[in-house]
Amino acid sequence: MHKLIQKVKNTIFGGHERTARANKNILSSFLIKAASIIISLVVVPLTLNYVNPSRYGIWLTLSSIVAWFSFFDIGITHGLRNKFAEARAKGDDSAAQIYVSTTYGILAIVFISIWVLFLVVNPFLNWSDILKISSEYSADVSKLALIVFTYFCMQFVLRTISTIVSADQEPAQASLIDVLGQLVSLIIIVILVKTTEGSLVNLGLALCAAPLLALIGANIFFFRGKYKAFSPKLSKVKFSFAKSLFNLGVVFFVIQIAGLVQFQTANFIISRNFGPEDVTNYNIVFKYFGILSMGFMIFLTPFWSAATEAYVKEDISWIKKSIKKYNILNIGFIIIGCIMLYLSDAIYALWLGEGTVEIEFYLSFWGLIFFMTSIFGSKYTSFLNGISALRLQFWASIISPILYIGLTLLFINYFEMGVYALFIASVIANFNAFILAPIQYYMIIHKKKKGIWIR
Repeated sequence: MHKLIQKVKNTIFGGHERTARANKNILSSFLIKAASIIISLVVVPLTLNYVNPSRYGIWLTLSSIVAWFSFFDIGITHGLRNKFAEARAKGDDSAAQIYVSTTYGILAIVFISIWVLFLVVNPFLNWSDILKISSEYSADVSKLALIVFTYFCMQFVLRTISTIVSADQEPAQASLIDVLGQLVSLIIIVILVKTTEGSLVNLGLALCAAPLLALIGANIFFFRGKYKAFSPKLSKVKFSFAKSLFNLGVVFFVIQIAGLVQFQTANFIISRNFGPEDVTNYNIVFKYFGILSMGFMIFLTPFWSAATEAYVKEDISWIKKSIKKYNILNIGFIIIGCIMLYLSDAIYALWLGEGTVEIEFYLSFWGLIFFMTSIFGSKYTSFLNGISALRLQFWASIISPILYIGLTLLFINYFEMGVYALFIASVIANFNAFILAPIQYYMIIHKKKKGIWIR
């Protein structure tokens, strides 16, 4: 038994230092993600019972609209992730602190400005017309919009700590921050269900305030401890360093916009073409099969920054071995996904309660296909993101949202498809992940090509 335990330890914690560090994070992430999944699964039925499916659909739609403003970070946090990892790999702690300070400074300026502008504009917005909902919700939705918008602006500045922790190849700790916020939200919602009537405003406060408290606590904890040497300081804000962040950031910005259009407009499109109840159905399927993506990301998250370090140090064999392992793992997730699809109706009923929602098979089927194609491509895009080989992804991201919107409207209005049309359009529009990215990886690593492949 002792030899078996030692063999397991050597497999997980032995070998290459980079691999051992990744494996430790994977083990930690399993526990953290398991907690996150359980909390998410518990929160949905609690929330549905608290505010009913229509109001929950309003919350999802509004939060999606506000999330569109996330593009104002101009991809700078992704630029920080690569630059911080590169600086750490080279042992340049001074540059790392400047990149951190400059990122905080830029994001604070941008999002404070946007928040003040929203305070001025919000009283003049007619949310019942924008969302096509009953006017009885108008006052509550206006308050909810302010709560959600304040949350998004604050968290985009404070979440920089998660980027730093991930860039230092400790993604499990970054995930723990989110789980702590989820846990506090769950506790608050349970209290609300027991003590108050259903309220969109109370729901918004519960789901927004708790994550902010977790992020504030994380910033204090890490910058007074492990990352004290990199703590943001006004004197270390160097806008001359911003150029290198923006060079990467602008490319990531366009890529983010493509993802934003594809994922965050879905609720808005469904609300206007089908109704709030269908927004709920779509999101239930998204959350259900999204468990696959969450599970795969437990293994994949350490790879981005580890790939940055490996490529800087020209450790190509490690990159090849890692991709091979992820491809084998991918097969296992396909099998799990097929089982989840087969059991989906029974699980929806068990999870949400018999008769709470009615979800057609096609919606579940195409939800699975969407996540399977995304998972397949994610290991290649993660590698390419880590080495800043973004040119092809950049151009694909310009085409992708146009293709997505066009196909969605075509499928709904001409072919009269149901809500599942959005998943089909998403699969086709995501052509970079499962077609271009694998080809680009092969040309860089196996063929050692440069030019457009490495830019």
